[in-house]
Amino acid sequence: MTIPSQPSIGPFILTPLQVERIWGASSLEPWFDVPETGKPIGEVWLTAAECLIGNGPLHGKTLAAATESYPALLADKVAGGVPLLLKILFPHEKLSVQVHPNDEQARAIGEPRGKNECWYVLSAEPGASVALGFREPITTEGIRAAIEQGTLEEKLAHVPVKAGDMVYVEAGTIHAIGPGVVILETQQYSDVTYRLFDYGRPRELHLDKGLAVTRTETGAGLVPPVTEGARTQLVKSPYFTVDRFDVKVGQTIKLENSDRMQLLIALGDGCFVQPVSGSAAMELPKACVVVLPGEGIAYQLAGTESAQVVRVTA
Repeated sequence: MTIPSQPSIGPFILTPLQVERIWGASSLEPWFDVPETGKPIGEVWLTAAECLIGNGPLHGKTLAAATESYPALLADKVAGGVPLLLKILFPHEKLSVQVHPNDEQARAIGEPRGKNECWYVLSAEPGASVALGFREPITTEGIRAAIEQGTLEEKLAHVPVKAGDMVYVEAGTIHAIGPGVVILETQQYSDVTYRLFDYGRPRELHLDKGLAVTRTETGAGLVPPVTEGARTQLVKSPYFTVDRFDVKVGQTIKLENSDRMQLLIALGDGCFVQPVSGSAAMELPKACVVVLPGEGIAYQLAGTESAQVVRVTA
């Protein structure tokens, strides 16, 4: 049943934003066209507050403006505002070794939320890995000494990854991503990042702030998938749930959670979303987010080609 106090505003498509990073890539294929700037693009933001809506009654508005106008359908139920930032990472070089605060620590410095995140590996070269936490028990003093001595990286636990893996990164976990992977990241909408080590690049480090929020033991790591029919649950946390749907030609898959905002990302062509009631179908553009507001409308996926669709719910 549609929520009566609000007009229907979805589904709507968000226009991605390419973000330059010193460690970024010169090519984003096969996911996106050649970077517009000709400079290294490290991230493509799919649900940034400034992303423009490309269709429907909210066409031309930013996601932030839409969220402010329709908080019951789109906003973070606790902190308000856009709840999640989805992005695709294209590292050509190593990212900094870094850490993020949790909700309580972030609110203590005036931020609305902390930053728990997860990484869904879209592609990985042979031997690719990510760094999560430490290989052996270590104290905060030991971490500081390793940073000062330039030995922090060798003390980290390096986790081999392949396409289709899901990695959960709990706030407070020291972590790093290297080249050889393309990652779909889901994170709480926060930009609080404390760099601890940056391979000699001329960027600011945040040792005291970073070590203050660091946990030497966390729940970060690879998450085993749980498959039920066409849906595979990749990760479920208090902050977000990420599922993957394997849509076959001619198949329809009903989506539950109609009272919650759902973010859909097609990993290939030939997939559509439409209300179960039979209204017009919308094609899911590859590597873009289509937002299904929490309007109480039941939707289903349909495929004219076999495709995978990732769904994120807050």
